[in-house]
Amino acid sequence: MARSRPRRKRRSRKNSFILGLLMVAAGIWWASSSLWPSQTYTVPDWRGVEQPIFVQGEWADASARGTGEQLKLPLPVIQEYVDPHIHYEQETRSIIITTPDAVLHLNVDQTDGLLNGKPVTIPYAPENVDGTIYVPLSPLKEHFGVVIHENTVTGAVIVMRAGDQIQLAAAAPRKADDTVPLRESGEKKSSILMDMPAGERLRVWNEAEEWLFVQSDNGYTGYVQRNHVELGNVKEIPVLAHSPSRAETEWSGKQVNLVWEAVYNKNPDTAQIGDLPGVNVVSPTWFSIDDVEGNVSSKAVKPYVSWAHNRGMEVWALLDNDFDPDLTTEALSTFERRSRIIKQTLAYAKQYNIDGINIDFENVYTKDKDPVVQFTRELMPLAKQAGLIVSIDVTPKSNSEMWSVFLDRERLGEAVDYMMVMAYDEHWASSPNAGSVASLPWTERSVTRIIEEDGVPPEKLVLGIPLYTRVWTEAAAEDGATKVSSIAIGMQRLQDLLQEQQLDGKSTFDAASGQNYVQYTEEDALKRIWMEDGVSLQSRVELAKKLELGGIASWNRSFAVPDTWKVLGSIHDDK
Repeated sequence: MARSRPRRKRRSRKNSFILGLLMVAAGIWWASSSLWPSQTYTVPDWRGVEQPIFVQGEWADASARGTGEQLKLPLPVIQEYVDPHIHYEQETRSIIITTPDAVLHLNVDQTDGLLNGKPVTIPYAPENVDGTIYVPLSPLKEHFGVVIHENTVTGAVIVMRAGDQIQLAAAAPRKADDTVPLRESGEKKSSILMDMPAGERLRVWNEAEEWLFVQSDNGYTGYVQRNHVELGNVKEIPVLAHSPSRAETEWSGKQVNLVWEAVYNKNPDTAQIGDLPGVNVVSPTWFSIDDVEGNVSSKAVKPYVSWAHNRGMEVWALLDNDFDPDLTTEALSTFERRSRIIKQTLAYAKQYNIDGINIDFENVYTKDKDPVVQFTRELMPLAKQAGLIVSIDVTPKSNSEMWSVFLDRERLGEAVDYMMVMAYDEHWASSPNAGSVASLPWTERSVTRIIEEDGVPPEKLVLGIPLYTRVWTEAAAEDGATKVSSIAIGMQRLQDLLQEQQLDGKSTFDAASGQNYVQYTEEDALKRIWMEDGVSLQSRVELAKKLELGGIASWNRSFAVPDTWKVLGSIHDDK
């Protein structure tokens, strides 16, 4: 037994030595395989695709048609990468392009179209291929500043957009006759897509510390080590210049102080209106969509416009949808009908020497969100061309389908000159609970939500101010519950009511609403009023200043008392 032990030990040492050699060899193999650059080649997914489209180095998973000036791009690609607002109207096979200066209407398979309502001809027609609409290059260049690079070998179409800043570069191997590998990922062990000779022109789409994401003229995109590239100039694709609107010139730096003029059966006698110090815009409710074909009715009169202009006020006439959801659906459903509304409204504006249009669409189905935006975008360039200011009225954000959800405040804010936030009816006529028409905290939240959630610039927002309040009645019902009802009254009627009830000077300040509050009993019912008076109006003006809004707008003139205008006029005072 003792003599056998040494033999076992020698075998153990020999095995351990062999095992050690194997582990060292494995380690050397692993290190070399992981650190040594891969020499494996691969082919990109898009190879074999005819005329693949690339944007910022990424394949758009789509193909172009034609070449040169006859090149056409698929509409979904244009909508995703160039402008999401390009609209296709399937019923009429129409393509509508809208920019700040233009409304271009094209039809599939036709070279004749309309530009800002006038006939225009483009070199090549849009076409429908297997259900995909293809748009010719010429309008994309003219209206969006799109630049295209085509490669005749691979068919690659590289799309560059206005505003793109592209770092140009060239492959720079260590030796002139060497090549630089373009790899699938930013790792030496990743596969090679192509070997690039010295001077291969590249566009740099993304940069990291060691690797650059680049694209060759032939469409190949991948990663190259920074020290194998020589950076060149930065190519800037020019942004198309647009003519400034009156809001950007004449109204720049000014505060809007608008008051709506509610016109029902007849216009007011201007001799009875009196002075409106501080008011610089009046908005009479004159125009209304009259039928599903898009005809517009008018209550406009020239004497009212002359009265306003003689007092230094502009007239931004209101256009409503008759608050009819079904009519709205039909009237906004086609380019032809929307154009009829726009043409008639602008014709009235010219006839009566009006300075602006205030859109007030309410009680609208959520499904008509896009048509409302499209109508506004089609109106804007033509109104701008006519020298008109365009504003739109929106409610505070809520879950109400017909009064709030249909309003795409973000897209509307991009289009219009001003957005009036109708910050009232926090507690509406049939509200189950009594409360303020527009408490100050609720008002501030209503405006800041649109700024923060929808990205509408504060200078485009105009704070809507109620010149009315509600008298709430809380009475015991037969079942023992409290029955709540209300009536709306203007500021003059409020003052008269306080005198009748001998409540002058007996209101208290309600900190929760930021308003004066009064209550009294009448016929065993509790009457409650959150008051609109000088205190609340001044607070609203200060709120507009604090949020750096574009101004204020009040509903409506007939509800006001003479002192109202002095308080609201302080919007023009230094902040």
